[in-house]
Amino acid sequence: MQALDPLSLDLLDPVNGDAPVIPMGSPIEAPRRGREDTTLNEHKSAAIVKHSALGSNFFAQEMPSPDGDVALTQTLNTLSKTLLTDDDTEPPAEDLEGHSNASDSEDNEDVGSKPHGVTERRRVQNAKFKSWLSKRAENVTKEEIRAAFANANDEELSVRKLISKQESTVIITDPRGYQVELFEKAKKQNIIAVLDTGSGKTLIAVLLLRYMLDQELEDRAVGKRRRIAFFLVDCVTLVFQQFAVLECNLDQKIDRFCGDMGCDLWKKEEWEKHFKENMVIVCTAEVLYNCLMHSFITIDQITLLIFDEAHHAKKNHAIIKDFYWAENEPTKRPKIFGMTASPVDARVDVVQAAKELETLLHSQIATTSDLSLLRMSISRPDESIAEYGTLLPAYETSFCAEMKSKFGDVEGLSKLFQFAREASSQLGEWCADQIWSFGLADEEARKIERKVERLFLAEKEASPIEVLDAEIARLREAMSIVSNHNFVPPTTSGNSLSLKVLLLQRYLQLVFEKPSDAKCIIFVKRRYTARLLGELFARIGTPHLRLGILIGTRAGEAGDVKVTFRQQVITLIKFRRGDLNCLFATSIAEEGLDIPDCNLIVRFDLYGTLIQYVQSRGRARHINSKYIHMIEAGNKTHIQAIKDVRSGEEVMRRFCEALPADRLLQGNDCSLEGALSKVWSLRTYTEPSTGAKLTYGSSLPVLAHFVGCLPHDNETILQAAYIMTIENKQYICEVILPENSPIRSAIGKPSARKAIAKRSAAFEACVLLRKGGYLDAHLLPTYHKQLPAMRNALLALNMKKSNACDMRIKPDLWERTRGTIPQVLYLTILELESPEGLDRPCQPLALLTRTRLPAFPPFLLHLNSGRSSQVLCTSIADGLEVTSTSLDKLTSFTLRIFKDIFAKLYEVDPARMSYWLAPVIRSRCAGKGSRLPDALLDWAILDLIQSHEELPWTIDIPHSQLADKFLVDRWDGGRRFFSVGVVPGMHALDPVPSNCAPGKHMLNILDYSVSLFAKSRARAIWRHDQPVVQAHRILHRRNWLDEIDGKEKEQKTLAFVCPEPLRISALPTSVTAMGYIFPAIISRLESYLIVLEACRMLHLDVKPHLALEAFTKDSDNTEDHREDQIQYQRGMGKNYERLEFLGDCFLKMATSISLFSQNPDNDEFEYHVKRMLLICNKNLYSTAVKLRLYEYIRSKSFSRFASRALHSQGKSNKMLRRTWYPEGLKLLEGKGHKKTGKEVLKHHLGDKTIADVCEALIGAALLSYDDTRNMDMAVKAVTALVASPDHDVSRWDDYYKLYKKPTYQLAQASASQLDLAAKVEQKHDYSFKYPRLLRSAFVHPSYPFSWEKVPCYQRLEFLGDSLLDMACINFLFCRYPERDPQWLTEHKMAMVSNKFLGALCAKLGFHKHLRYNSPLIECQIRDYVTDIAEAEQEANGARDYWTTVKNPPKCLPDVVEAYIGAVFVDSEFNYLEVERFFKMHIEWFFEDMGIYDTFANNHPTTYLSNLLTLTFGCTNYRIMANELPSIEGSPIRVIAAVMIHNEIIADGTAASGKYAKVKASSNALELLKGLAPFEFRMQYHCDCTKATSEDEVVGNKIEEVVGSAI
Repeated sequence: MQALDPLSLDLLDPVNGDAPVIPMGSPIEAPRRGREDTTLNEHKSAAIVKHSALGSNFFAQEMPSPDGDVALTQTLNTLSKTLLTDDDTEPPAEDLEGHSNASDSEDNEDVGSKPHGVTERRRVQNAKFKSWLSKRAENVTKEEIRAAFANANDEELSVRKLISKQESTVIITDPRGYQVELFEKAKKQNIIAVLDTGSGKTLIAVLLLRYMLDQELEDRAVGKRRRIAFFLVDCVTLVFQQFAVLECNLDQKIDRFCGDMGCDLWKKEEWEKHFKENMVIVCTAEVLYNCLMHSFITIDQITLLIFDEAHHAKKNHAIIKDFYWAENEPTKRPKIFGMTASPVDARVDVVQAAKELETLLHSQIATTSDLSLLRMSISRPDESIAEYGTLLPAYETSFCAEMKSKFGDVEGLSKLFQFAREASSQLGEWCADQIWSFGLADEEARKIERKVERLFLAEKEASPIEVLDAEIARLREAMSIVSNHNFVPPTTSGNSLSLKVLLLQRYLQLVFEKPSDAKCIIFVKRRYTARLLGELFARIGTPHLRLGILIGTRAGEAGDVKVTFRQQVITLIKFRRGDLNCLFATSIAEEGLDIPDCNLIVRFDLYGTLIQYVQSRGRARHINSKYIHMIEAGNKTHIQAIKDVRSGEEVMRRFCEALPADRLLQGNDCSLEGALSKVWSLRTYTEPSTGAKLTYGSSLPVLAHFVGCLPHDNETILQAAYIMTIENKQYICEVILPENSPIRSAIGKPSARKAIAKRSAAFEACVLLRKGGYLDAHLLPTYHKQLPAMRNALLALNMKKSNACDMRIKPDLWERTRGTIPQVLYLTILELESPEGLDRPCQPLALLTRTRLPAFPPFLLHLNSGRSSQVLCTSIADGLEVTSTSLDKLTSFTLRIFKDIFAKLYEVDPARMSYWLAPVIRSRCAGKGSRLPDALLDWAILDLIQSHEELPWTIDIPHSQLADKFLVDRWDGGRRFFSVGVVPGMHALDPVPSNCAPGKHMLNILDYSVSLFAKSRARAIWRHDQPVVQAHRILHRRNWLDEIDGKEKEQKTLAFVCPEPLRISALPTSVTAMGYIFPAIISRLESYLIVLEACRMLHLDVKPHLALEAFTKDSDNTEDHREDQIQYQRGMGKNYERLEFLGDCFLKMATSISLFSQNPDNDEFEYHVKRMLLICNKNLYSTAVKLRLYEYIRSKSFSRFASRALHSQGKSNKMLRRTWYPEGLKLLEGKGHKKTGKEVLKHHLGDKTIADVCEALIGAALLSYDDTRNMDMAVKAVTALVASPDHDVSRWDDYYKLYKKPTYQLAQASASQLDLAAKVEQKHDYSFKYPRLLRSAFVHPSYPFSWEKVPCYQRLEFLGDSLLDMACINFLFCRYPERDPQWLTEHKMAMVSNKFLGALCAKLGFHKHLRYNSPLIECQIRDYVTDIAEAEQEANGARDYWTTVKNPPKCLPDVVEAYIGAVFVDSEFNYLEVERFFKMHIEWFFEDMGIYDTFANNHPTTYLSNLLTLTFGCTNYRIMANELPSIEGSPIRVIAAVMIHNEIIADGTAASGKYAKVKASSNALELLKGLAPFEFRMQYHCDCTKATSEDEVVGNKIEEVVGSAI
């Protein structure tokens, strides 16, 4: 070999000073997980397990074979026909036969009904959507399913696409002679082809595969069993590289699999499908071994086994030893073809190693008979030796010596001392010192701390915690020294750089002194060497040197970096296209990754084995390429290494050349029994039913798979812990499984080797699991990593389904107190706060009852004048003692009210009366004079009513006595008048003035005054000289709870009547005026009483107005915010929706606290499942049905005016209009007097409505004591409504009584944990009593429990999430009392979003204290914190700066929630501490919620709603969703559609309805954005606004100006 002259390199001066750092490959955007807010928190509602059909879709999968098309089509056709049920149609109104439409007093009402367009429109829309969906389902194709798969794991698929783009697709058609020669040998027998790297070994495999596949097709044609070929590779990367080659050169179906695809989770059925669909499988040896072990496939079903890089077989020979040789019938064994550049990969006897490999693989080593032909086909590099001067012995640099003097005894720094000492010799002082800056960087230092803690806690003999604290303190001191040290730039003088590095630097400057296409790979042994050289040459290299590092993906030593597979791929892509031209690489570049051809290979560190030499040399394939061996002058070891590989290659060549062509396998003197004797001596277990085989080697992955499938959340990494002990010089291993494993531990058999002892323990554990049924017959776990399916399907309620339920129309109070003559009555004074709104004087009434009524809140009545007034209800504490005389007076007055005003004549029966009415002296209501009940009543009026049935009229009565009287039509219950006075000059026979209210008879005034039918009129005789009285006809407006509308205001009331045909009531008009509004008042009071009875049934003390609000449903779709309300019931007051929003949040918090308290050992997964069972609508609905709560729900207003647009509810509303009348009394005259029995009213309620009312009741219980901050009543409500032992408390303080402090919380805190508490207290002034509890809030799931004996933050995060939700919702609920739940939800999303909480975490500095065991997380946190800090700095005080930054790593918001949970627990469940944290750190950001309208409205569904309603003025739109049919094994998909004016304009498909609606909304927005309102109305035929008629004119004008489209 030609030697390089080192002196020729001295002409170039090194580059001094700091050069800009060139990146070592492109930065990688790490995947981030999103957060679950709602339902289970957006990360907590999804299943953890990969479905069998999805498991293969980390990388794109081929779709089912044509045979599957028929099944798919049939499945889709069947499912599309049964896609929708009729549950979403409106139920027919209950037919209550026999109930009349109105009372007598309403027979002549002129106000008609309007058609209920909204309901009919919904029916049409439902039908259209159903039809569209059915057609859409029929068009679902395999391509759409495949597209859905392709989008499932974007981060992973992007890696596949990156690799696929780079692979060659050249089809090889012209094999060389030596390739054909080896192919012919492979056809006849098993061989191991030994050829140089780059000689085309894969093509020989392709030729052999074509031959074997043809044979297989012929065998299948004659009915033989189906067999499959396997191409086995050593690493994941090669799976894709070799697949790309085979796919281009084979015309049969081929697929590839590796562990990263999740195929280790697949069941036998999934594998059988892939085996049936493909003839060739490319995979790692581990994948095939698992399939054989689990008996998914048997060795006799394999026709060909190809071993790529066959020299690894002696290390990974489990397939051969456990299954190939276990098949006793040779004809059932597969053919074997191995490929390698050298059969030897270690420093051993070449010939002996080759023979052992032949024996193991049952093959013969073969190479071309004409090696000269091979050399002509392959371009080999020129090899040279670059000799550098003798290196200095390893020593401590001055900085290292300083560190050693202070910290030399710190175990955690031992590796750094070792690396630094080695680097001082090999690389120079600059690199040696630089190791410290790598090794004690922030995250690396934390790694060392954790390792020190882990080792300390693992010690058998526990030392005082102060020992650990002292060592960590010293580590932190070392970190501080390094961070403050000024590292000098590298120079070529002195010992800054070693002679070895200087030689490399000079040579690279020569190669890259000018722009060129040269590419160079520099091989090193250690990962840290590659990193240090990369950093160094970024400073001292030439401008044309573009550097990268290529190292393996395994975790490294101290100061190392974590490299992902994706980073490797991108680095190679950049190298291939020239973005990088020099790679510092470890052995990963020798084989495995597809390295582009290079000009220059430099062995900075020499190879260790022949195979390393051969393979690294094979990377230099260009003509005139060079391979340089760097050796130290006079170093005999280096010289010997070169001699060894050269001689070894020569020996191997001679061995291959000497092999006779007809050599038989049994001629090998190497014994198979001898090679495998140690392996075959170990125990095995074979499952009789399936043939699945458990060995010592397979037991480790089987057990790891089982542990991984134990129930847990997404982030926790479950692991089996192996504890090794020594007895009698033998290793004994015990395996400890996680706490939730059914088998907790197993002990293996003694062994002289640790590895065998470990496998023995795993083997024993697997046997126990199989005996217990925890492993199935295929040795797969019977546990599955998924939330129960019932969390969605079985716990959900049909929102559209409704049932006809009984509705209470009277409180039980009346029934309970009736039946006796009362001795004492209690008064509730009913008066108007603003009586002037009635346009006439009114007198308060007293409602007298046998028991004292509760204090009712004021409520609003809308008076005829258009003004409104509060009704004041005052309960008098003292009872009124009544005698038979006074009771008769009260009874007479009450019954007169019903008779004269409402045309109802009841039987006199005081014992059966529910209540009495009496006039009250107004002057005494206001507190003037006595408040004694007797003194409040106007006994004069009571006496008058008892003594006069009516006021008689005679011709002699003075006209003045006809003024201000209440006139009653004797024959028409609907005609009542208030008289004004006699009109001088008008006569009875005068014509009726034109401005009078209409009547049945209009001949003259006398005729107008008489309502008799024709025959009776003919017999009647009236005085013609009687006076004419001006009066106002009284409108029969029942629902004073609702605003008066325009039509009612426009009705004429002026009347002129004669007094003789009418009856003059003894009731004063002031009493009558109040009597007319009494139905509305008593209706509201009875509603209060009914809902309060429901509360008492649940032992809840709730304020009446909140109780009524919680039970009020005022439309069929109360829960559909911002949509047209269907069958809206006017005048019912507030509905339950806001209280339901509040109660839902408290329910979540209360159940979370209860579960946390009672189940301290549960993990977050179990918490979520149990909470789901408690708070799900199905559970609430079930409880409500048992309690018959549906009877108490108020879903009907009591007058038809409240729902006059409703035809379908006619009967129920007519009945409801009569239900205000008292029960118990017999009706003698009046509408309905022939009815017998108790009134029964039905109302249709959706199942979800009933569940929502439960949540609203919890909200009402909470708000009832909001002024005192007492939550006991809400806690009691939760207990009553969830009806579960998992929440069985009645007071807030009971939660803490349930909590038993776990051991970790009570253990002595270390100095590190105390230090954490002190630092965190600086950010939030709360002092922790239990610092270990605080530590738990900062422990990431990736951080092993055994290291610090503190659980990860997920339990606390589960608790803190619900507490924070409650604090945010309390803030919004109180600050915005009129906002609907949708607005509150949208704006709450900003407050609890990952974006905000991540920013808050960074602002508080919490991220600095997070403990994790993942370099990826460290990278994500660092990038995010930098971004958020810059955003805050540039925001100039803007509080919404966090909205402009990308989403943070999920661990950051989790830490904030966990900290809140920790504060709550440490403070003994003091919720005020949660609110204090909110006020101190969160409220400031949200004092003006207006700045987050865009954040909230950016949600596509909300944005679309606002665009349609606010911009376009359209109200006729809907977004509907339904599940699509799916073939077995494919994921569930939901399709949503946006419908505008009954036409579907856009749709979207996703895995859930929520995200399907988002996609559909986004697609609709693309269509609608940019349209002017008139364009929208014309295009979509929208007539929701009055502007529609003008749009065509506007459009025509625009067309005239700009022209029409062509």
